[in-house]
Amino acid sequence: MGHTATAQAGSGGLTATEHRLANGLRVVLSEDHLTPVAAVCLWYDVGSRHEVKGRTGLAHLFEHLMFQGSASVPGNGHFELVQGAGGSLNGTTSFERTNYFETMPAHQLELALWLEADRMGSLLAALDEESMENQRDVVKNERRQRYDNVPYGTAFERLTAMAYPEPHPYHHTPIGSMADLDAASLEDARAFFRTYYAPNNAVLSVVGDIDPEQTLAWIEKYFGSIPAHDGKQPPRDGTLPDTMGGQLREEITEDVPARALMAAYRLPHDGTRECDAADVALTVLGGGESSRLHNRLVRRDQTAVAASFGILRLAGAPSLGWLDVKASSGVEVPAIEAAVDEELARFAAEGPTAEEMERAQAQLEREWLDRLGTVAGRADELCRFAVLFGDPQLALTAVQRVLEVTAEEVQAVAAARLRPDNRAVLVYEPLAADDSDANENENEGAEQ
Repeated sequence: MGHTATAQAGSGGLTATEHRLANGLRVVLSEDHLTPVAAVCLWYDVGSRHEVKGRTGLAHLFEHLMFQGSASVPGNGHFELVQGAGGSLNGTTSFERTNYFETMPAHQLELALWLEADRMGSLLAALDEESMENQRDVVKNERRQRYDNVPYGTAFERLTAMAYPEPHPYHHTPIGSMADLDAASLEDARAFFRTYYAPNNAVLSVVGDIDPEQTLAWIEKYFGSIPAHDGKQPPRDGTLPDTMGGQLREEITEDVPARALMAAYRLPHDGTRECDAADVALTVLGGGESSRLHNRLVRRDQTAVAASFGILRLAGAPSLGWLDVKASSGVEVPAIEAAVDEELARFAAEGPTAEEMERAQAQLEREWLDRLGTVAGRADELCRFAVLFGDPQLALTAVQRVLEVTAEEVQAVAAARLRPDNRAVLVYEPLAADDSDANENENEGAEQ
């Protein structure tokens, strides 16, 4: 049984070995004896893109249910055991995956592996109506706190819905709708778990101060007996035209602190050279205080208090370029939009300067190396490239690919994609002054 495939590659001295258990679980190990800690990261190849209409939010609901107890670990035990051992932990859900992770003192690694195996193998034994109801309420509350009741909170949901029209698998965001969360039955949840929370649908990475042979022996011991499951359907097709073919707009008047212009542009899929070029382009245009949009809108024109342009990398659908500009007091959005379009058109026509290329690539390189420099960040990236692109070694060479992008490629992707006919736009208008004053007083009363 045990490890059949082993590969090795390096980037700046970082290496990773790959193994596969008989039940299909892929394992990636990376030794790093710099500090006496170990990171455990488990990616399940399931996200909101795998959900069907009327049952959105199940992937995210499951991320919560996984902390609600399993056969050997009742209630809140997972948190208590990890934190009691000096570790930290969490889980997150996206369009494309659900991940769980712990960073432990190295001598507590076995505990983290046992805990992850226990819930992968035995969550259904503990899943009942009570825990389902409990976590359904937690998720609905999270939705209220993070989306429905905060300024600009529904922007992401609105823009993705426009950028990925029905019935696209990314049309709805991972948080799910209140109605669908209410409609999900215990049997829906069990079927979802059996299908997606199987070892052959997961990648486990362990990074840090580890003994690889001992670590593999523990993984075999705890995960090896969990049966594989073959019922998984591939996600629905996520292909779309390169551009939206026109500008989509929505204007919202609500209780926000400032006018805002937000937009989503359709960009190349993650894992392509064009996506790396788009990342460099958006870094030049909107990545920090030396960027073109910050210089133009915040520094020079003083029409905005903040301006950023970043990329949401997606592998199974076009990535999104995310523009976010908050207006200065008294400035109308059309003035900001005209300036943005002028800057984007100039960039598409002339491309980046040599200095801008150098600065943007250095900034992206630093972000990447910072990420790979922590055991948790490296564990996450190894899982990401294994799940989304089939090869964890790509994580160790990703920096190199960003540095190979040329100014011509950056200009080309900007000219092809950063255009008014390839964006969904959201314009926020604050409520009239007397309305928002009343609301503010109400909110203050509620907080006290």
